Amino acid sequence: MSQHQFTPTKAQAILQHKCPRCQSGKLFKTGTFNKNFTQMHADCPVCGFHFEIEPGFFWGAMYVSYAITTAIMIIVGLSVLFIGNNPDSWVYLVCIIGSFFLAAPFTYRISRVLMLHLFSPIQFEERFANKQ
Repeated sequence: MSQHQFTPTKAQAILQHKCPRCQSGKLFKTGTFNKNFTQMHADCPVCGFHFEIEPGFFWGAMYVSYAITTAIMIIVGLSVLFIGNNPDSWVYLVCIIGSFFLAAPFTYRISRVLMLHLFSPIQFEERFANKQ
């Protein structure tokens, strides 16, 4: 009788911040809203894949983060406009700047995850999956 091991999809691996090669190992050392949210493992704890593919690879994540942050700010601004019935300017500033600071850990992490999963040549390899 063979044992079936669960292999996550690429979308699940992205949402759970997992390695693009084995889709099992965690990219980050701590939780998203921990004070050390920026700390990444240098190598995948499961398959040993080195996350920084080339020097400066994650510089591109700034562009991804910028796009996500811009989208969040536009959505918050439009929400304030429609829900608040066009309030004073300070309400927009408080809501948009507040959302920026609340979303910063998420946008930092997801931009790096998306860089690895969508903008790198690394593909899922079944032989590394569930190698724990």
